[in-house]
Amino acid sequence: MNSNNLSLFVVVLGTLMSAIDTTIVLLAIPTIAQELRADLSIIIWVIIIYLLVIAVFTTQLGRIGDIYGRSRLYNMGFLIFTIGSALCGASLSAVDLVAFRAIQGLGAAMMQANSGAIIADIFPPNKRGRAYGYTSIGWNAGATLGIVLGGFITTFIGWRYIFYINVPIGILAILLGLRYIKTNERRKVKLDILGMAFLLASLSLIAYGSADIAGAGVRSLNIYLISGGIILLLIFFLLERRQEFPIIDLKAFKGSRVFTYSLLASFLQTTGYLATAFIIIMYLQGIRGLSPFDASVLLVPGYVLASIVSPFTGRLSDRIGARIPATIGLGLMIIAVLIYLSIGLDTPLYVVVIASVIGGLGSSLFFPANNSAIMANAPRGFYGGASGLSRTLANIGTLLSYAIVLSVASVTIPREVAFEVFLGTTNLIGGVASSFLIGLKSAFYVSIGILVVALILSALRGKEARAQLSTDKS
Repeated sequence: MNSNNLSLFVVVLGTLMSAIDTTIVLLAIPTIAQELRADLSIIIWVIIIYLLVIAVFTTQLGRIGDIYGRSRLYNMGFLIFTIGSALCGASLSAVDLVAFRAIQGLGAAMMQANSGAIIADIFPPNKRGRAYGYTSIGWNAGATLGIVLGGFITTFIGWRYIFYINVPIGILAILLGLRYIKTNERRKVKLDILGMAFLLASLSLIAYGSADIAGAGVRSLNIYLISGGIILLLIFFLLERRQEFPIIDLKAFKGSRVFTYSLLASFLQTTGYLATAFIIIMYLQGIRGLSPFDASVLLVPGYVLASIVSPFTGRLSDRIGARIPATIGLGLMIIAVLIYLSIGLDTPLYVVVIASVIGGLGSSLFFPANNSAIMANAPRGFYGGASGLSRTLANIGTLLSYAIVLSVASVTIPREVAFEVFLGTTNLIGGVASSFLIGLKSAFYVSIGILVVALILSALRGKEARAQLSTDKS
């Protein structure tokens, strides 16, 4: 392997690890709560804080990479991620674990913010689709491993090892990164501290309010929390218009239509689709009575297919541009959610597998093509900002995706039952199961609506001249 491929290997490994830790805690939460004797309203933040830190800090860490060097920030991120993982495994209380997950999320944000820009530095525009295809493998494989390993390790080894497993891999990646990832392009920018504060406050209020709906039902407190979060988010966007180097550069959306629509399609795809696996796990575990491990295994074929196909679809986007494969991919995801809508209390489980495979194929078409379009059409010198902006929107979408699921799917059954189901601590039967299924399907309808908008934007993004981009930017 030459140095470029070794650099790509480390970037893919970082994507893999950060994706694993997005999902690995989902099936371990009940065991963690019992062992640490934690209140469920606290332990849910083990999931939320990781997503929240990544969503808020990614863009600014991409900017810092522009200033001090992307390779330096990426390697430092892997170090912080590894240390945070070790601390998570050694946690003595739920509060400790939440704090250490924030450290782990900071390291993951540093990696995510600079990974796309590192690829853009190393590979010319007409070859980035293949490289982003491999990062898509890392993400899909990480999501698969996170779900499966979370159930397996927690059941047979112990929940602390879902974090300890990162330590030897992180040490290897740090050594390889220090040797092979070397990108020196830098530029002077300023940080948007005020913007980070408003975004953090806004997303925290929205996330907390959504979790409170699942735990206590619709009440004045969570309405005030979510409303306050939305107001702060609007203020955040008003402030961003006046910042020289904002977290979300609204001016970037006034440039290339391909760049703008690709960013928006990515955000909406993440918001509309990412938590569908979480919903299905709740269906399989809460309604069908499967164990967490057995429930996760049914989703593996879709992720495996996506991992295998992604490099080939990445090469396809290098030849014909992103519009066709990305739009077809979104269409397949919509079909997958429509199949999920057909499930009932006794639907054959192979239906879930079929939907997972179709959704996995859609993901393999969408992600490498769309990511390649974003970076290929980003202004030169804005690679770090474009990579960070893309990841920030996707991470905000991830947080909102879980918030939508928690809010929409839980309003149809008793609050205390809903919260326990989301944490995998109880099974539902009879009329309560039917009511919960209605809630799940309501979340699927919302998902379809968001994905349809993403498909329209993808189809209208325009056709790329990828070969010309290669000549202009190489």
